[in-house]
Amino acid sequence: MSLLFILTIAIVICALAFDFINGFHDTANAIATSVSTKALKPRHAILLAAIMNFVGAMTFTGVAKTISKDIVNPFDLTNGSVVILAALLSAVIWNLLTWYFGIPSSSSHALIGSIAGAAIAASGFGVLNYGGFTKIIEALILSPIIAFVVGYIIYSIFKVAFKNFNLTKTNRNFRFIQIATAALQSYSHGTNDAQKSMGIITMALIANEYLPKDADVPLWVQISCAAAMGLGTSIGGWKIIKTVGGKIMKIRPINGVAADLTGAGIIFGASLIHLPVSTTHVISSGILGVGSAHRLKGVKWDTAQRMLITWVITLPISALIAAFLYLILNLIF
Repeated sequence: MSLLFILTIAIVICALAFDFINGFHDTANAIATSVSTKALKPRHAILLAAIMNFVGAMTFTGVAKTISKDIVNPFDLTNGSVVILAALLSAVIWNLLTWYFGIPSSSSHALIGSIAGAAIAASGFGVLNYGGFTKIIEALILSPIIAFVVGYIIYSIFKVAFKNFNLTKTNRNFRFIQIATAALQSYSHGTNDAQKSMGIITMALIANEYLPKDADVPLWVQISCAAAMGLGTSIGGWKIIKTVGGKIMKIRPINGVAADLTGAGIIFGASLIHLPVSTTHVISSGILGVGSAHRLKGVKWDTAQRMLITWVITLPISALIAAFLYLILNLIF
């Protein structure tokens, strides 16, 4: 059994582990509002999210192609398999750390920063595809800002449209609507987040010449990544759910529907144009926008501040961790 084959198997296993962790780390965001408003029981919400994540992950491959080719060219990588393995291990470590402390950080930031950090450690800054990398970073930065604005607008429209309605009855009706919006948000999450591991595995297969240079994502990669994320979702991410569902603002069903529509719309739009975005930051920013439109003082800005700090530090820290891991793994392999 060749060393290259062993490294490829290790990459596939680590990528599926990343997707599994992403399932209980990031998917918690998609169902947090519906759980906090009691629109869905936690067990039912997790089951719904697991199914819709799987369906979403099987629907698109455009984001996977962006991840596999737009950050670095697999054929330009020195010790490409070691680079990819270091990036995955770095992203997994950062995800587990932030999950443990209940901080809704971005798996996307962690993975993209890790790929860049490991690649730079291997071949220097010139290895980055700056056109594609800049496009991805712009999407990661702009999408939460857009989500905040859209969330603010949607809830402002709701306030005007339903201002003369009975509050108790309106919230009861919106609680039913929230079941559909939670499903929609989970589906959109699958169309974007599961694609990232698909892209990593495809990158490894191309770099190790198990696939041709212009290959599409293999079906077995789609199914395995979708299944790993669905399984991870079924475990649940209670710490993240508590942060997103209650520590940003007190969420009522009408707030939850506005936030869910915002998150699903932004994430699904990004998937359609093949751009990876942080589902965590999109969903959280949507909630912040809704909260600001509802009552500015009702938003717990200290939680938002923690999230913003994590947003800023995730890319550089994950890049440094990946670079360090690459140097260690390069000595071993």
